[in-house]
Parts: sequence; structure tokens; C-alpha cells
Amino acid sequence: MTIHKEGRGLILATTTIVVILNVIIASVPSFFSPTVYSILSTSMLVVSIVVLVLVLQFFRLPSIEVIKNEKQVLAPADGKVVVIEETEEPEHLKSRRKQISIFMSPINVHVNRMPVTGTISYAKYHPGKYLVAWHPKSSTENERTTIAVKMKNGTEVLFRQIAGAVARRIKWYVKEGQPLEQGDEFGFIKFGSRVDIFLPLDARVTVKIGDVTKGGKTVIAEF
Repeated sequence: MTIHKEGRGLILATTTIVVILNVIIASVPSFFSPTVYSILSTSMLVVSIVVLVLVLQFFRLPSIEVIKNEKQVLAPADGKVVVIEETEEPEHLKSRRKQISIFMSPINVHVNRMPVTGTISYAKYHPGKYLVAWHPKSSTENERTTIAVKMKNGTEVLFRQIAGAVARRIKWYVKEGQPLEQGDEFGFIKFGSRVDIFLPLDARVTVKIGDVTKGGKTVIAEF
């Protein structure tokens, strides 16, 4: 397991601040009684370790083996399935689709992966609000990206990265016309949030509400 590139700067800054604070505490024991100093220094060390561990786990990048299958749709993110419904996709597909939404908590891996193999047919970033990720209007009013991929059989699958109340940094690495393989990394949402995916109505959903998914591993639907 490695650290994702999106976290390297923050990890360096956090480590620097933590080291400086601990050095300051270590250099001023004369201002406190031995008991108070011991409690203060131990508390600072414990807090420092917890903060570093949390930041490191936010940006972990585990290696995975992607089993590619053109008849399957893989989860675009680690998280929990919170929505499965038929709905209208008004931005690009402009048709009825099956929507599957995956909520990414702060403890999930935050990498977003291609659900299918194909060529990026649409990619657009939308600035917006920061409603909580499960809010009904978050998919249309929050900061988000909308990305569609056209498979070789002509089927288009659309997925949307949605920011939340905490997650305010959406990263995407694709552009229109770019070919990508199933399981390839297409983006990253710092500190978690939500990913919506819109599938054809004849797709057979293989997950249910509450299921836990692994990006690039869990099969969420089949054609």
C-alpha cells in the first residue's frame, strides 16, 4: 500500500506542524511542574500520532487486482450503497436510467475508479454548494463533476463525483476522447463524499441498499 499523490503535500505539512509543536513542548519543561509537564507532553504525543494516522489513512492507496469484464459494472468507489432507483439523468444522457449511489465516509479509500472500459464522451466540472452528501439535492446543487464513458458497444455509462459538507476537494484526471480501462483511476475526493452512477434500464443491479463496496472490485451491475 502506498500514499496517494493528493495527500503528499498535506501529510508533509501535518508532519512538520506536529514535529514543531512537540519540539516546543519538549523545550519548555521549566514552565510547568513535573506532573503537568508529563501529562502535557504525553497528551501532545498521543494527539500527534492520532492525527498523523488519520491523515495517512485518508490518503492510503492500496494495490488491487482488477478483474475486467465487459458485461459487468464495477463500483467506482469504496463505500456504502445508499441509493438504488430509476431516475432521469438530465445533464448529458437526458433519459431514464438506473441510479446507484455510493456514500464514501472519511475512513474509506477515496480513489475513484472506472466502472467500465471505454472512451470518455463527456466531462464537466460544476462549482456548487456543500450540502451533506445524503441530501436529496446534493447531486444537482453541490460541487461535482459529471463524467460519461462510451463502451465499445455504444452504451454510455455516466458517473458523478459529488462533494459534501466535509469533502470540498474533488479531483478528476480525465478528458473527453480519452480511452480508459475498467478499474483505472479517474479521480479522487478528499475526505470522502458520494459517487452516483447512471446505468441503462436493462442493467441488472447486483447490490442492495446498505451493501459495502470496494472500488474496482465489487460488481454492482451486469449487462
